[in-house]
Amino acid sequence: MTIDRRTFADRPTLAKELAEAVADRIRTAIAERGTAAIAVSGGSTPGKFFAALGKTKDIEWDKVIVTLVDERWVDETSDRSNALLVNEKMLQGPAAIARFIPLYSGGDEPDATGIAKTNALVSTLPKPFAAVILGMGNDGHTASFFPGGDTLDEALTVEGPTLAIRAPGAGEPRVTFTLPRLLETDGLYLHIEGEEKAAVLDKALGDGPVDDMPVRAVLRSGAPITVYWAP
Repeated sequence: MTIDRRTFADRPTLAKELAEAVADRIRTAIAERGTAAIAVSGGSTPGKFFAALGKTKDIEWDKVIVTLVDERWVDETSDRSNALLVNEKMLQGPAAIARFIPLYSGGDEPDATGIAKTNALVSTLPKPFAAVILGMGNDGHTASFFPGGDTLDEALTVEGPTLAIRAPGAGEPRVTFTLPRLLETDGLYLHIEGEEKAAVLDKALGDGPVDDMPVRAVLRSGAPITVYWAP
């Protein structure tokens, strides 16, 4: 496994350091390719990181495209929406001029029509991503790769770019980038916080089926991944 585990004294320091690492990836991608796309995760963990990155002034934000690793199939006005979190926490100040590509494309369910709309939109993203920032749940899921997901095998193997997935622990139906598409990135990061998440990661790094802890698919992919953790 090509995993670099980094530990920080506290969560604000982690947020600052991760923001600087991602900002470096963005600047490099813009210098090399003229644009930079990043895919970020929602949930309760990344708020401080989003705020720190969004305040970074020496990025040409008009050349940056932000999208989500995964999303609940809910409108952007819902407090369950990852898009709402990104817009409120990151796309403010200097970063307000970045382009945002949502994964939710309307309707009550992520049916074939809805997913086709999402895939048409995300197909415009430049490849590779400049950075992909993943989170991890206590059940060992990452992105929307949930244990028991009805399309989990496809999510881990199909080129994608996105597909719908439903799982007992997922709450709402979800849309997620597939693993092969997420691995097309200059920098892959796993952002976790707290002792419980550290224990989950240790377990995931051990033996056991991918289906039980789908984050193992990322950890075992061979792609270099940097883990950012703070207590």
